[in-house]
Amino acid sequence: MINRKMLRRRTALTVVAVAAFVAILGGKLVDIQVVRADALQKASVNAKEDSNTLYGNRGDIVDASGKILATTIYTYTAQASPSDAVAGGRDKMVEAAAKIGAITGQGGDAVVKLFDDALKADPKSKYVLIKSGMDVTTFDKLDKLPYPWLTFGKTQARSYPNGAVAGNLIGYVSQGGNGGLEDSENGCLAGKNGLETYQRGADGVAIPGSTVVQQKAKDGGTLELTVDSDLQWFAEQTLAQQVTATGSKFGFVTVAEAKTGKIKAIAQWPALDPNNIDATDPSYWRLQSLTDPREPGSTFKALTAAMLIDQGKASPTSQVLAPYEWKSGNGADLHDSGYHAPERLTLTGVLMNSSNTGMSQLGRALADQTRYDYLKKFGIGDDTGLPYPGQSSGLLHPVSSWDDQTKYATMFGQGVSTTQLQMVSAYQALANGGTRIPLTMVEGCKQADGTVTDVPKPTPVKVVSPSAASTTLGMLESVTTQGELSKQLKIPGYNVAAKTGTAQQPDGKGGYLPSYYVSVMGVAPVDDPQYVVSVNLGFPTTITSSAAAAPLFHTIMSQVLKTYRVKPSTSSPADYPPYY
Repeated sequence: MINRKMLRRRTALTVVAVAAFVAILGGKLVDIQVVRADALQKASVNAKEDSNTLYGNRGDIVDASGKILATTIYTYTAQASPSDAVAGGRDKMVEAAAKIGAITGQGGDAVVKLFDDALKADPKSKYVLIKSGMDVTTFDKLDKLPYPWLTFGKTQARSYPNGAVAGNLIGYVSQGGNGGLEDSENGCLAGKNGLETYQRGADGVAIPGSTVVQQKAKDGGTLELTVDSDLQWFAEQTLAQQVTATGSKFGFVTVAEAKTGKIKAIAQWPALDPNNIDATDPSYWRLQSLTDPREPGSTFKALTAAMLIDQGKASPTSQVLAPYEWKSGNGADLHDSGYHAPERLTLTGVLMNSSNTGMSQLGRALADQTRYDYLKKFGIGDDTGLPYPGQSSGLLHPVSSWDDQTKYATMFGQGVSTTQLQMVSAYQALANGGTRIPLTMVEGCKQADGTVTDVPKPTPVKVVSPSAASTTLGMLESVTTQGELSKQLKIPGYNVAAKTGTAQQPDGKGGYLPSYYVSVMGVAPVDDPQYVVSVNLGFPTTITSSAAAAPLFHTIMSQVLKTYRVKPSTSSPADYPPYY
């Protein structure tokens, strides 16, 4: 009987207790869900929701064989919550700091000081930067430490595995802006970042399963170049040696395929290492062979000769008496580079001896407008169309502004300015049977799915007839077989056409600087042209004529013919007489 009464009493107490508990919970729920719902919702979002950027990788830049010239890497940042780090006791915080400092190289004491300084400023501090700019190895080691209050961020960075190889062409990505192809081809290379959100607990750690991808990241495309990085390296090394040996201020080397216009090497010295742009004078960050025009000098004579042949106004054996000085009678006063007695030259001899007075007399058979129109078809006065920022069109004045001096000077490369690449394009036309195919340096943009977009489609321009082009190259063979620099320019087994240039540059005051911009341009093999090579040295001091550039041309062209296993010539060089 007693047991039944006690049981009923206990049951009643339990029911009352449960009812009271439910009432309390109900009241709390009403308070949370109704009374303070808006405020708590806002506080929850502000306190716990966070987001991460999902990085779309910037695409690689690769050479013609797929070798990576520029790629994306990540650097990492380590940060911590000081208040959470010290919550387990100072001794544990000091122990953790020692492990972190050993990995980052800062040392434990330095990390402890970071915590202490942050806590001194704010006892509830949730953030202190421990280390930025870490590589992936350091990040991996830190990430394995068992500290939930230690978190990480990552930032994209650009890496150039081959250093200065093609550095001026590739360009750079920096906080101050981009340069080179990194700039002009950003549409191909740039990735698109995405976003993810997550909920984090009071300790700052993401709550498992709370991450939601709001927008997926998209990687950039791969920029495929026509450049051969091995040949590029060779050209840069050889160029650097010759610039130093001749006391030159700078130098350029360009190699292009004769039949396609594809650039295989485009070297500059001083060169830019995109990994450390501040190590190079800013004036040499850009690719000057595209951006800085100069008077080309006597390499221009080949263009005038081709016009004369194409118009039927001269032949390789056309005769001219070429004195040291010649006056047009209408104001032009012209000189050759060095004093000599009058020479009985053919057009071939004018090219071989690089006679300004001889070319002027033969060239006047062409109307000024006719020459101007030819020059435009050769690409003079227009930029190359290559996708490089800040390139120059050079300077070709309209015929209406030519005085008599300009009329004749433009026949032999003065009174006009060009970039090195414009001259390469013009010689490509001569090497390709008179048809100029605009130069290319980019094959296209390869997307993640393997498709290739933005493939260049150059429109060929017929400049001169095939016979005029081949005849001009035949005349230029005399430079390598009989000319003053024939020993330096000749390549055994190959017929080589070449033209030297020793050009004065304007001083900006109506005269010319005392030093010279020297060059050699050439094509080989003449019987089946495969490559155009151009070398330029800026203001050499030990040798001040084109003799400074001749050994460089020989070395580069020889390497090109060997690298691409070009078959030796099977015919004899043209035998046009230089004198009459």
